[in-house]
Amino acid sequence: MNNKKLRSDAAKKMKKFDVRPSDNKLKARSFSGGNQQKLVLAREIERNPDILLIGQPTRGVDIGAIEFIHNEIIKLRDEGKAIVLVSVELDEILSLTDRVSVMFDGNLIGNKLTSETNAMELGLLMGGEAN
Repeated sequence: MNNKKLRSDAAKKMKKFDVRPSDNKLKARSFSGGNQQKLVLAREIERNPDILLIGQPTRGVDIGAIEFIHNEIIKLRDEGKAIVLVSVELDEILSLTDRVSVMFDGNLIGNKLTSETNAMELGLLMGGEAN
């Protein structure tokens, strides 16, 4: 393992994802929750995966980071990558997805094109009101 190369790579990712403090010698547990989230996202997004399963991508991060993270997810999508987004943030889901699936009580009860649904309909599905 080339530690110098690993630290250099970590420093680049930390800068791109605005991880603070930008000290690549610190252990991940030394960072705030939001910055830990950015570290994990940097690691996964920078791998350029064909499929990305991502849960709560903006949990605990600041507003500026939310926009950056959303843009990175959109870039992957626009490159033809499959993104499976799990989030409790309905606005985030509606702004980032092409299709929304809703589970209630462990069962899939709805699958909608984002362009053909709205927050009210999805809210009813999330409450168990299958149509």
